[in-house]
This record gives sequence, C-alpha cells and structure tokens, in this order.
Amino acid sequence: MKNIICDIDGVLLHDNRLIPGSDKFIQRILEQGNPLVILTNYPVQTGKDLQNRLSAAGIDIPEECFYTSAMATADFLKHQEGSKAFVIGEGALTHELYKAGFTITDINPDFVIVGETRSYNWEMIHKAAGFVARGARFIATNPDTHGPAYSPACGALCSPIERITGKNLSTWANRAHGLFARRLTILMATLKIPSS
Repeated sequence: MKNIICDIDGVLLHDNRLIPGSDKFIQRILEQGNPLVILTNYPVQTGKDLQNRLSAAGIDIPEECFYTSAMATADFLKHQEGSKAFVIGEGALTHELYKAGFTITDINPDFVIVGETRSYNWEMIHKAAGFVARGARFIATNPDTHGPAYSPACGALCSPIERITGKNLSTWANRAHGLFARRLTILMATLKIPSS
C-alpha cells in the first residue's frame, strides 16, 4: 500500500471500543512508513482530542494524521472571499476557523457555519436564519442528519435554517460532492500524496 485514508467510526472503533485487528492494521501502516490520513466528518474534536480517544482504545496515532470536517471546512473557506463567521458548533470548529484567520462574530458575518453542538437553541436558529436571509453564505461541515442512537447531527441542525430562509438541502447537497473533492485535493497536496 502506498497511501491510506481511513475513517474512525465503524472502521477502527465501534462505540469507542477497538474493532479487533484495527490496532495491528494501523501499527503495520505506521511501521512501514506509509502516509496515513484518518478522516472523520465529526467536527467536534480536534486532532489532539481524536489522538487521545484512539489512544484510550489502544491505538496510538500521531496527531498530524487526523483530518476532521472542521479542518476541511476551514481549509475550504480560506480560499473563499470573506473572513467573518457566525458559528454554530463546538470548540474544535471555532479553533480551526481561528487558525484559518477567521473572526467569529454575530455582527455582519460573511458566513454562517454549522457544525455540531448539543447546545443548539432558538437564538442560534434565529440569528443564523437572519444572517443567511441577508446574504451570508451558508456552510455546513457535513450533511449527516444523525449519529448513533439518532442523535441530531449537522444536517439536522441546518434544517430549520434552510426552512426559514428557503434554502433547501438539495441545493447544498448538490455542491457537497464537489466540496469534498476539493477538500480531499487540498489534503493530498498538503500531505504531498500523489493523486494517482
């Protein structure tokens, strides 16, 4: 194998428990010196958080191997016009946006960015919908509607904003494939992974 891109949930871990053999698989990849990228669409944890999570399960992976949807979103937005964002999400998402040079604000944002959070509320929906209605670009870290046990995920949090503003998920979803391809291209270039 030359380059390995791997998911976490359902591939390496299930309910934060090691999937049998995944530790040996990762150890072998790292020992052989193959470039490894651990991708996740979960925008709530930083690379360091994920490193700790996998270490607790018995897999030691360097922090720089992790690439989250929060990181991909920040990388994508660095190439867009505008630098102010209203964010609905946890610390890992705002951390990545700060690293990318964004100002997090509720005053005239260029973007409304939705990740995942357990503190979602009416005020967030109201502000986000107003900003989007007045022209802020609406970005989601991923289209997932739910996680394990039907816990609401990013796509579900976007739904009320879409309904209020008239921006429907199908319009956003049609662009998602292109956005992912761009994010993957940026990641591969950053890690110097050949595209062939």
